[in-house]
Amino acid sequence: MASLESTEGEEYTDRLKRLELPLWKRVLDVQAPYRWNIRRLFGDREVLDVGCGIGRCLAHLAPRGVGVDHNKTSIDACRERGLTAFTTDEFAETEYAKPGRFGGMLAAHLVEHMPREDAIKILSGYVDYLADDARLVLICPQERGYASDSTHVAFSDFDALTDVAYQLGFTKTNRQSFPLPRFAGKAFTYNEFVLVADRTA
Repeated sequence: MASLESTEGEEYTDRLKRLELPLWKRVLDVQAPYRWNIRRLFGDREVLDVGCGIGRCLAHLAPRGVGVDHNKTSIDACRERGLTAFTTDEFAETEYAKPGRFGGMLAAHLVEHMPREDAIKILSGYVDYLADDARLVLICPQERGYASDSTHVAFSDFDALTDVAYQLGFTKTNRQSFPLPRFAGKAFTYNEFVLVADRTA
């Protein structure tokens, strides 16, 4: 399969769909631990999922999640799954684009797709939609997962994600390697850096 250079367009959406197709993934419900963790981290908050893709994490947040993504075909896929999602151009005109509306913001597998300063710029555009006590969760792949996608351009470890959070005004942070300890990230594709960040009073 040819490598992709961008997360825009139908080709990238099709790649995300293919990754969900294998029967073993559905039979074993491989998303169960990730679903549990995201729901645990956000509780009953209404969450804005920035860079939601085809809605893998957005589905975990339903019915309290709203997604936004620059890829229109991915947003179409979210809507086909019954999820609430908008393109970046659409979102500002929706009923959800209200100051202080969301109790949380998720950016899962977004930051590694661009230079860090670009990720900060994109995420900062949504900060005004967050409540004063909102929680930010940033998730990025570890070494093996990072190497698995040709559209990844900036390996983003705990220190990088902490810097992103600080730049957005979230200074109380907690780090976790999930679902396995940190050493597993060099061999297990789906091990992730998870940074949970809150604002301090």
